[in-house]
Amino acid sequence: MQHVLPGGERRPWHIVQATITYVVMALALWCVFVYVPTEKVQGIVQRIFYFHVSSALTMFLAFFVVFVASSAYLWKQTSWWDSVAVSAAEIGVVFCTIVLMTGPIWGRPIWGVWWTWDPTLTLTLVLWLIYIAYLMLRAQTPDAKRTRFAAVLGIIGFVDVPLIRWSVVQWRTLHPKPVVVQEGGTTGLPPSMLLTFVIALVACVLLYFFLLRERVALAQSRHALEALRDDIEQRLES
Repeated sequence: MQHVLPGGERRPWHIVQATITYVVMALALWCVFVYVPTEKVQGIVQRIFYFHVSSALTMFLAFFVVFVASSAYLWKQTSWWDSVAVSAAEIGVVFCTIVLMTGPIWGRPIWGVWWTWDPTLTLTLVLWLIYIAYLMLRAQTPDAKRTRFAAVLGIIGFVDVPLIRWSVVQWRTLHPKPVVVQEGGTTGLPPSMLLTFVIALVACVLLYFFLLRERVALAQSRHALEALRDDIEQRLES
């Protein structure tokens, strides 16, 4: 049996993806700190908005990928879908951590407190804890039963995502209402702020897919190494 470790070569399109990600991220930083004007009411702290909301939307995307990949794994039982699920979960937790860190930094000058048990904040913290538990479960010695249980947890955990969105839109909480897309499809941002937000969001999404590709390649290499080790052990025993 011949085993090929995936991700061992760098194709031109991989370099192009990394370059595009770098350029867009640099452009986003320039727009946030140089191009966009300072908000009159909140002041310079409002610039955190572009990182906070972009990270939150990317976090939702990451956990949606966990939901889809976990469902596909339970259906197909293939290692590739499992690799996608755990990779997306790891990156989603990173972006969720950014959301939980930038939120209090932004909220402290505006609300006067670092943290409040606002429903939106609490649900986001619960989401972080769910996928931390998912990663802790996956950190144990892998076996088919534990992997299936983790996939179920990855699917159930996604239920918290629409709850967070619903709490922002429907509940009267301390957390501000949506400003990018308001009721009726309008936006509460002037053109320069909307453009900066879109660029920051594209930068976060590009970074997410770049990291996802790298992490999946690493996970697939690990699966191939484990298969190669099992094959060698079987040959030695025989």
